[in-house]
Amino acid sequence: MKDTTQGVRDGDAMSRLDDDDVLDELPDDVVDDPDLRRPAPLPWRRRTAIEMVVSGLIGLYTSFVLSIEAIHVAVANATNTTASASCDLNEFISCSAVADTWQAQLFGFPNAFLGIAAEAVVITVAIAMIGGVVFPRWFMLSAQAIYTAGLVFAWWLFQQSFFEIGALCPWCLLITATTTLVWAGLTRVNVRDGHLNLPGRAGPWGRRFVASGNDWFVTVAVLVLFAAVVVAKYGWTLL
Repeated sequence: MKDTTQGVRDGDAMSRLDDDDVLDELPDDVVDDPDLRRPAPLPWRRRTAIEMVVSGLIGLYTSFVLSIEAIHVAVANATNTTASASCDLNEFISCSAVADTWQAQLFGFPNAFLGIAAEAVVITVAIAMIGGVVFPRWFMLSAQAIYTAGLVFAWWLFQQSFFEIGALCPWCLLITATTTLVWAGLTRVNVRDGHLNLPGRAGPWGRRFVASGNDWFVTVAVLVLFAAVVVAKYGWTLL
């Protein structure tokens, strides 16, 4: 009787070898690394969370300063007196000039109040991430949606100051930068953990892209372009 056991084993081995050959022939952006399908390692997550905490603290402090300045401007308007903010350098670089516009109180109160609430939540979430907490997908996607709205709002305010109001608030510029950094960190975690599951080949590529830290270069490039646009328009008036 012919022994078929060895033939079966040889067939299985050849099948696995064929599968490996097929995977080797596929482009890197099609084959997903199994390690990238699991939540990010704690050291990687902590680096991003620390950046979010630092950016959030700067944003929180800036929001407090802007809130105080807005109250001073409101009191001055109510008493028909003239108020000047600590960052009023000239007619182009002036916090009070920006604070005394409808854009600065879009919801009927100073926008900085929103910043205080948002940054406090961001700092709390980031500190929990440093401690090893892995939030569920629904929570992270909710945070992503809310902070994306905050990012759009921050850049809209910059656009209004730059093109419509004709004056810039240094503290507001700092808020725009810190909001961008926090959003980039939150997006980095959500892409790496698969909460933001990009379609097709973009999924594995996106996870590898953020896992290797390449998205940091994109964030820095955006902020450098942001600074270059401001300097190109206002030049020496910034000093």
